[in-house]
Amino acid sequence: MNRRQFLATSAALAAATALPVSRAFAATKLDIFTDSDANISDWLSNIVKPAFEAAHPEYEVNVVIARNGGLDQVAQRALAALNAKADPQIDFAEQYDPNLPKGGIEAGLWVRFDDKLVPNFAHVNKAAIQSPYSMPYRGSQVLLAYDSAKVPADSVPKTWDALVAWIKANPGQFIYNRPDKGGSGKNFVVRAIHEANDRDPALFTASNFTKEEGDKRLTPAWALLNDLAPSLYEKGSYAAGNTAALQMLSNGVVSMVPIWSDMVLQGLDQGVVPETIKLVQLQDLALAGGFSASVVPTIAAHKDGALAFADFLLTEPMQTSVLNDLGGFPGVDWSVLPTALREKYAAVIPASIPTYPEGDWSTALNDGWYRNVAPNITRG
Repeated sequence: MNRRQFLATSAALAAATALPVSRAFAATKLDIFTDSDANISDWLSNIVKPAFEAAHPEYEVNVVIARNGGLDQVAQRALAALNAKADPQIDFAEQYDPNLPKGGIEAGLWVRFDDKLVPNFAHVNKAAIQSPYSMPYRGSQVLLAYDSAKVPADSVPKTWDALVAWIKANPGQFIYNRPDKGGSGKNFVVRAIHEANDRDPALFTASNFTKEEGDKRLTPAWALLNDLAPSLYEKGSYAAGNTAALQMLSNGVVSMVPIWSDMVLQGLDQGVVPETIKLVQLQDLALAGGFSASVVPTIAAHKDGALAFADFLLTEPMQTSVLNDLGGFPGVDWSVLPTALREKYAAVIPASIPTYPEGDWSTALNDGWYRNVAPNITRG
Protein backbone atom coordinates (compact mmCIF):
# COMPACT_ATOMS: atom_id res chain seq x y z
CA MET A 1 0.00 0.00 0.00
CA ASN A 2 1.50 3.36 -1.05
CA ARG A 3 1.03 6.70 0.71
CA ARG A 4 -1.92 7.65 -1.53
CA GLN A 5 -3.68 4.36 -0.79
CA PHE A 6 -2.86 4.76 2.92
CA LEU A 7 -4.40 8.23 3.01
CA ALA A 8 -7.40 7.19 0.92
CA THR A 9 -8.08 4.25 3.21
CA SER A 10 -7.69 6.49 6.22
CA ALA A 11 -10.10 9.07 4.78
CA ALA A 12 -12.67 6.37 4.18
CA LEU A 13 -12.26 5.16 7.74
CA ALA A 14 -12.61 8.68 9.09
CA ALA A 15 -15.82 9.13 7.13
CA ALA A 16 -17.09 5.80 8.39
CA THR A 17 -16.70 6.87 12.00
CA ALA A 18 -19.24 9.63 11.42
CA LEU A 19 -21.92 7.17 10.33
CA PRO A 20 -24.18 5.23 12.67
CA VAL A 21 -23.47 1.53 12.83
CA SER A 22 -26.38 -0.75 12.10
CA ARG A 23 -25.87 -4.48 12.41
CA ALA A 24 -28.42 -6.86 10.93
CA PHE A 25 -26.36 -9.79 12.14
CA ALA A 26 -24.46 -10.92 15.20
CA ALA A 27 -21.01 -9.38 15.03
CA THR A 28 -17.96 -11.50 15.84
CA LYS A 29 -16.52 -10.49 19.21
CA LEU A 30 -12.81 -9.73 19.30
CA ASP A 31 -11.18 -10.03 22.73
CA ILE A 32 -8.62 -7.20 22.86
CA PHE A 33 -6.48 -7.46 26.01
CA THR A 34 -4.50 -4.65 27.62
CA ASP A 35 -2.54 -4.19 30.82
CA SER A 36 -1.68 -0.55 30.04
CA ASP A 37 -2.68 2.39 32.23
CA ALA A 38 -6.25 3.70 32.34
CA ASN A 39 -5.58 6.40 29.73
CA ILE A 40 -4.81 3.66 27.19
CA SER A 41 -7.70 1.35 28.09
CA ASP A 42 -10.06 4.36 28.00
CA TRP A 43 -8.71 5.32 24.59
CA LEU A 44 -9.25 1.79 23.30
CA SER A 45 -12.81 1.70 24.63
CA ASN A 46 -13.93 5.23 23.79
CA ILE A 47 -12.08 6.07 20.57
CA VAL A 48 -10.67 2.98 18.87
CA LYS A 49 -13.58 0.61 19.54
CA PRO A 50 -16.38 2.76 18.01
CA ALA A 51 -14.19 3.80 15.06
CA PHE A 52 -13.16 0.22 14.27
CA GLU A 53 -16.70 -1.11 14.63
CA ALA A 54 -17.95 1.60 12.27
CA ALA A 55 -15.34 0.64 9.67
CA HIS A 56 -15.75 -3.11 10.33
CA PRO A 57 -19.36 -3.75 11.42
CA GLU A 58 -18.76 -7.48 11.20
CA TYR A 59 -16.72 -7.22 14.41
CA GLU A 60 -17.43 -6.14 17.98
CA VAL A 61 -14.47 -5.10 20.14
CA ASN A 62 -14.38 -6.36 23.72
CA VAL A 63 -11.66 -4.50 25.64
CA VAL A 64 -10.38 -6.72 28.46
CA ILE A 65 -8.21 -5.14 31.18
CA ALA A 66 -5.60 -7.52 32.61
CA ARG A 67 -3.26 -5.46 34.78
CA ASN A 68 -0.92 -6.50 37.61
CA GLY A 69 0.48 -9.51 35.80
CA GLY A 70 -2.85 -10.63 34.41
CA LEU A 71 -1.63 -10.53 30.83
CA ASP A 72 1.27 -12.83 31.70
CA GLN A 73 -1.27 -15.37 32.93
CA VAL A 74 -3.29 -14.95 29.74
CA ALA A 75 -0.16 -15.53 27.63
CA GLN A 76 0.69 -18.66 29.61
CA ARG A 77 -2.86 -19.87 29.01
CA ALA A 78 -2.46 -19.17 25.30
CA LEU A 79 0.75 -21.22 25.17
CA ALA A 80 -1.01 -24.11 26.90
CA ALA A 81 -3.87 -23.77 24.42
CA LEU A 82 -1.39 -23.92 21.54
CA ASN A 83 -0.04 -27.22 22.82
CA ALA A 84 -3.56 -28.52 23.35
CA LYS A 85 -4.84 -27.13 20.02
CA ALA A 86 -7.52 -25.21 21.92
CA ASP A 87 -8.97 -21.68 21.88
CA PRO A 88 -6.55 -19.31 23.73
CA GLN A 89 -9.47 -16.98 24.57
CA ILE A 90 -7.50 -13.95 23.39
CA ASP A 91 -7.43 -12.45 19.92
CA PHE A 92 -5.11 -9.49 20.38
CA ALA A 93 -2.87 -8.05 23.08
CA GLU A 94 -2.52 -4.28 22.83
CA GLN A 95 0.97 -4.36 24.34
CA TYR A 96 3.01 -7.43 25.19
CA ASP A 97 6.56 -8.70 24.91
CA PRO A 98 6.62 -11.51 22.32
CA ASN A 99 9.62 -13.04 24.09
CA LEU A 100 7.17 -14.07 26.79
CA PRO A 101 6.20 -16.60 27.84
CA LYS A 102 9.57 -18.28 27.49
CA GLY A 103 9.56 -20.64 24.54
CA GLY A 104 6.47 -19.06 23.02
CA ILE A 105 8.13 -17.86 19.82
CA GLU A 106 9.86 -21.20 19.31
CA ALA A 107 6.55 -22.99 19.76
CA GLY A 108 4.87 -20.75 17.18
CA LEU A 109 2.63 -18.87 19.61
CA TRP A 110 2.77 -15.39 18.04
CA VAL A 111 2.01 -14.20 14.51
CA ARG A 112 5.03 -12.97 12.53
CA PHE A 113 3.97 -9.58 11.14
CA ASP A 114 4.52 -8.38 7.58
CA ASP A 115 2.73 -6.13 5.11
CA LYS A 116 0.96 -9.07 3.52
CA LEU A 117 -0.89 -9.91 6.73
CA VAL A 118 -1.14 -6.27 7.81
CA PRO A 119 -0.87 -3.91 4.79
CA ASN A 120 -0.14 -0.79 6.85
CA PHE A 121 2.79 -2.58 8.48
CA ALA A 122 4.75 -1.29 5.48
CA HIS A 123 4.54 2.19 7.04
CA VAL A 124 5.79 1.24 10.51
CA ASN A 125 8.86 3.15 11.67
CA LYS A 126 11.68 0.68 11.07
CA ALA A 127 13.53 1.88 14.17
CA ALA A 128 10.51 0.85 16.24
CA ILE A 129 10.57 -2.80 15.20
CA GLN A 130 12.37 -4.79 17.87
CA SER A 131 10.81 -8.13 16.95
CA PRO A 132 8.96 -9.36 13.86
CA TYR A 133 6.48 -10.98 16.23
CA SER A 134 5.16 -7.66 17.56
CA MET A 135 3.64 -4.63 15.88
CA PRO A 136 4.63 -1.22 17.27
CA TYR A 137 1.75 1.22 16.93
CA ARG A 138 2.50 3.99 19.46
CA GLY A 139 5.52 5.31 21.27
CA SER A 140 6.30 7.24 24.41
CA GLN A 141 9.30 8.35 26.37
CA VAL A 142 9.99 9.18 29.98
CA LEU A 143 10.64 12.85 30.63
CA LEU A 144 11.31 14.93 33.72
CA ALA A 145 8.21 16.87 34.73
CA TYR A 146 8.73 19.77 37.14
CA ASP A 147 6.72 22.55 38.74
CA SER A 148 7.96 25.76 37.16
CA ALA A 149 6.43 27.77 40.03
CA LYS A 150 8.95 26.13 42.37
CA VAL A 151 11.88 25.24 40.12
CA PRO A 152 13.60 28.24 38.48
CA ALA A 153 14.27 27.81 34.78
CA ASP A 154 18.03 28.22 35.24
CA SER A 155 18.14 25.35 37.76
CA VAL A 156 16.28 22.74 35.69
CA PRO A 157 18.66 19.78 35.28
CA LYS A 158 19.52 18.65 31.76
CA THR A 159 22.14 16.00 32.51
CA TRP A 160 22.27 13.08 34.93
CA ASP A 161 24.93 14.77 37.07
CA ALA A 162 22.85 17.95 37.21
CA LEU A 163 19.77 15.94 38.18
CA VAL A 164 21.64 14.22 41.01
CA ALA A 165 22.91 17.59 42.20
CA TRP A 166 19.38 19.07 42.08
CA ILE A 167 17.87 16.15 44.02
CA LYS A 168 20.50 16.48 46.75
CA ALA A 169 20.11 20.26 46.88
CA ASN A 170 16.32 19.93 47.19
CA PRO A 171 15.75 17.03 49.61
CA GLY A 172 12.26 15.60 49.68
CA GLN A 173 11.25 17.22 46.37
CA PHE A 174 11.85 14.29 44.02
CA ILE A 175 10.23 10.87 43.81
CA TYR A 176 10.07 8.02 41.30
CA ASN A 177 7.75 5.07 41.37
CA ARG A 178 8.64 1.46 42.06
CA PRO A 179 10.04 0.00 38.82
CA ASP A 180 7.64 -2.94 38.73
CA LYS A 181 4.63 -0.63 39.19
CA GLY A 182 5.09 1.62 36.18
CA GLY A 183 7.44 2.39 33.34
CA SER A 184 8.29 5.93 34.39
CA GLY A 185 9.95 4.69 37.58
CA LYS A 186 11.43 1.71 35.80
CA ASN A 187 13.01 3.90 33.13
CA PHE A 188 14.44 6.20 35.78
CA VAL A 189 16.17 3.12 37.16
CA VAL A 190 17.19 2.22 33.60
CA ARG A 191 18.79 5.67 33.25
CA ALA A 192 20.86 4.94 36.36
CA ILE A 193 21.86 1.61 34.82
CA HIS A 194 22.88 3.34 31.60
CA GLU A 195 24.83 5.95 33.59
CA ALA A 196 26.71 3.18 35.40
CA ASN A 197 27.58 1.56 32.07
CA ASP A 198 29.18 4.40 30.10
CA ARG A 199 25.75 5.60 28.90
CA ASP A 200 25.69 2.76 26.39
CA PRO A 201 22.22 1.21 25.96
CA ALA A 202 23.63 -1.14 23.30
CA LEU A 203 25.23 -3.21 26.10
CA PHE A 204 21.78 -4.59 26.91
CA THR A 205 20.07 -6.84 24.39
CA ALA A 206 17.24 -9.33 24.57
CA SER A 207 19.64 -12.25 24.14
CA ASN A 208 22.80 -11.37 26.09
CA PHE A 209 21.61 -11.70 29.69
CA THR A 210 23.47 -14.03 32.01
CA LYS A 211 23.60 -13.87 35.79
CA GLU A 212 27.25 -12.87 35.63
CA GLU A 213 26.56 -10.12 33.09
CA GLY A 214 23.58 -8.96 35.09
CA ASP A 215 25.59 -8.67 38.29
CA LYS A 216 28.35 -6.82 36.45
CA ARG A 217 26.05 -4.30 34.77
CA LEU A 218 23.43 -3.71 37.46
CA THR A 219 25.40 -3.67 40.70
CA PRO A 220 27.00 -0.23 40.06
CA ALA A 221 23.55 1.23 39.37
CA TRP A 222 22.28 0.16 42.80
CA ALA A 223 25.09 2.23 44.33
CA LEU A 224 23.96 5.31 42.36
CA LEU A 225 20.35 4.88 43.45
CA ASN A 226 21.26 4.21 47.08
CA ASP A 227 23.27 7.42 47.07
CA LEU A 228 20.11 9.29 46.00
CA ALA A 229 17.70 7.59 48.41
CA PRO A 230 18.21 9.84 51.49
CA SER A 231 17.37 12.91 49.36
CA LEU A 232 14.15 11.52 47.93
CA TYR A 233 10.67 12.22 49.27
CA GLU A 234 10.45 11.03 52.90
CA LYS A 235 14.12 10.05 52.70
CA GLY A 236 13.53 7.06 50.49
CA SER A 237 9.83 6.73 49.67
CA TYR A 238 8.71 5.48 46.26
CA ALA A 239 5.40 6.15 44.52
CA ALA A 240 3.00 3.27 43.92
CA GLY A 241 2.82 3.87 40.17
CA ASN A 242 2.98 6.31 37.26
CA THR A 243 -0.31 7.99 38.18
CA ALA A 244 0.59 8.34 41.85
CA ALA A 245 3.85 10.10 40.98
CA LEU A 246 2.10 12.54 38.66
CA GLN A 247 -0.57 13.23 41.28
CA MET A 248 2.09 14.03 43.86
CA LEU A 249 3.65 16.52 41.46
CA SER A 250 0.30 18.05 40.48
CA ASN A 251 -0.73 18.42 44.12
CA GLY A 252 2.51 20.14 45.09
CA VAL A 253 3.79 17.32 47.30
CA VAL A 254 7.02 17.15 45.28
CA SER A 255 8.53 19.44 42.64
CA MET A 256 9.92 16.97 40.10
CA VAL A 257 9.23 13.41 38.91
CA PRO A 258 10.06 11.22 35.94
CA ILE A 259 6.86 10.62 33.97
CA TRP A 260 5.68 9.17 30.68
CA SER A 261 5.38 11.82 27.97
CA ASP A 262 1.94 10.65 26.84
CA MET A 263 0.50 10.68 30.36
CA VAL A 264 1.64 14.20 31.26
CA LEU A 265 0.87 15.71 27.85
CA GLN A 266 -2.63 14.29 27.96
CA GLY A 267 -3.08 15.58 31.51
CA LEU A 268 -1.95 19.05 30.49
CA ASP A 269 -4.25 19.04 27.48
CA GLN A 270 -7.23 18.03 29.63
CA GLY A 271 -6.42 20.54 32.34
CA VAL A 272 -6.02 17.92 35.08
CA VAL A 273 -2.31 18.69 35.36
CA PRO A 274 -1.52 22.31 36.34
CA GLU A 275 -0.18 24.50 33.55
CA THR A 276 2.83 25.29 35.74
CA ILE A 277 4.08 21.74 35.08
CA LYS A 278 6.81 21.86 32.44
CA LEU A 279 8.84 19.14 30.75
CA VAL A 280 12.50 18.58 30.04
CA GLN A 281 14.62 15.74 28.70
CA LEU A 282 18.17 14.92 29.75
CA GLN A 283 20.62 15.91 27.04
CA ASP A 284 23.63 13.73 27.87
CA LEU A 285 21.51 10.59 27.43
CA ALA A 286 17.74 10.69 27.35
CA LEU A 287 15.57 8.74 29.72
CA ALA A 288 14.42 5.51 28.14
CA GLY A 289 11.21 4.91 26.31
CA GLY A 290 9.99 2.81 23.49
CA PHE A 291 7.12 1.64 21.39
CA SER A 292 4.07 -0.25 22.54
CA ALA A 293 3.94 -3.34 20.38
CA SER A 294 0.96 -5.60 19.91
CA VAL A 295 0.89 -9.36 19.50
CA VAL A 296 -1.61 -11.78 17.98
CA PRO A 297 -1.71 -15.50 18.83
CA THR A 298 -1.38 -17.73 15.78
CA ILE A 299 -4.27 -19.81 17.15
CA ALA A 300 -6.55 -16.86 17.92
CA ALA A 301 -10.13 -17.92 17.25
CA HIS A 302 -10.66 -14.72 15.28
CA LYS A 303 -7.19 -14.13 13.88
CA ASP A 304 -8.42 -12.41 10.71
CA GLY A 305 -10.33 -9.90 12.83
CA ALA A 306 -7.31 -9.38 15.07
CA LEU A 307 -5.12 -8.64 12.04
CA ALA A 308 -7.76 -6.23 10.72
CA PHE A 309 -7.68 -4.50 14.11
CA ALA A 310 -3.87 -4.34 13.95
CA ASP A 311 -4.03 -2.77 10.51
CA PHE A 312 -6.65 -0.28 11.70
CA LEU A 313 -4.39 0.95 14.51
CA LEU A 314 -1.84 1.97 11.87
CA THR A 315 -4.25 4.08 9.80
CA GLU A 316 -3.92 7.85 9.72
CA PRO A 317 -6.98 8.57 11.93
CA MET A 318 -5.74 6.26 14.67
CA GLN A 319 -2.13 7.43 14.43
CA THR A 320 -3.35 11.03 14.58
CA SER A 321 -5.39 10.08 17.63
CA VAL A 322 -2.29 8.63 19.26
CA LEU A 323 -0.75 12.09 18.97
CA ASN A 324 -3.75 14.25 19.76
CA ASP A 325 -5.59 12.12 22.30
CA LEU A 326 -2.76 10.21 24.00
CA GLY A 327 0.14 12.65 23.71
CA GLY A 328 2.17 9.77 22.32
CA PHE A 329 3.97 9.57 19.03
CA PRO A 330 3.18 7.43 16.00
CA GLY A 331 4.24 3.90 15.27
CA VAL A 332 4.25 4.68 11.57
CA ASP A 333 6.94 6.73 9.88
CA TRP A 334 6.28 10.45 10.19
CA SER A 335 6.58 10.82 6.40
CA VAL A 336 3.13 9.28 5.88
CA LEU A 337 1.43 11.73 8.24
CA PRO A 338 0.36 15.29 7.37
CA THR A 339 3.03 18.00 7.36
CA ALA A 340 1.02 20.14 9.78
CA LEU A 341 1.01 17.31 12.28
CA ARG A 342 4.75 16.79 11.96
CA GLU A 343 5.36 20.47 12.54
CA LYS A 344 3.00 20.64 15.52
CA TYR A 345 4.80 17.87 17.40
CA ALA A 346 8.35 18.41 16.16
CA ALA A 347 9.54 19.75 19.53
CA VAL A 348 8.02 16.87 21.48
CA ILE A 349 8.95 13.85 19.39
CA PRO A 350 12.55 12.73 20.01
CA ALA A 351 14.92 11.72 17.23
CA SER A 352 16.07 8.65 19.18
CA ILE A 353 14.95 6.74 22.24
CA PRO A 354 17.24 4.66 24.46
CA THR A 355 15.71 1.29 25.21
CA TYR A 356 16.14 -1.51 27.72
CA PRO A 357 15.15 -5.11 26.95
CA GLU A 358 12.29 -6.93 28.58
CA GLY A 359 12.59 -10.56 29.66
CA ASP A 360 15.53 -11.56 31.85
CA TRP A 361 17.05 -8.06 31.99
CA SER A 362 13.75 -6.60 33.19
CA THR A 363 13.30 -9.35 35.79
CA ALA A 364 16.84 -8.76 37.06
CA LEU A 365 16.16 -5.01 37.29
CA ASN A 366 13.02 -5.45 39.38
CA ASP A 367 14.46 -8.17 41.61
CA GLY A 368 17.73 -6.34 42.08
CA TRP A 369 16.08 -3.02 42.90
CA TYR A 370 13.96 -4.53 45.67
CA ARG A 371 16.86 -6.51 47.04
CA ASN A 372 19.53 -3.80 46.91
CA VAL A 373 17.77 -0.41 46.89
CA ALA A 374 14.47 -0.93 48.71
CA PRO A 375 14.88 -4.04 50.87
CA ASN A 376 12.46 -2.70 53.47
CA ILE A 377 9.57 -2.42 51.00
CA THR A 378 7.24 -5.39 50.76
CA ARG A 379 6.86 -6.35 47.15
CA GLY A 380 3.32 -6.96 45.97
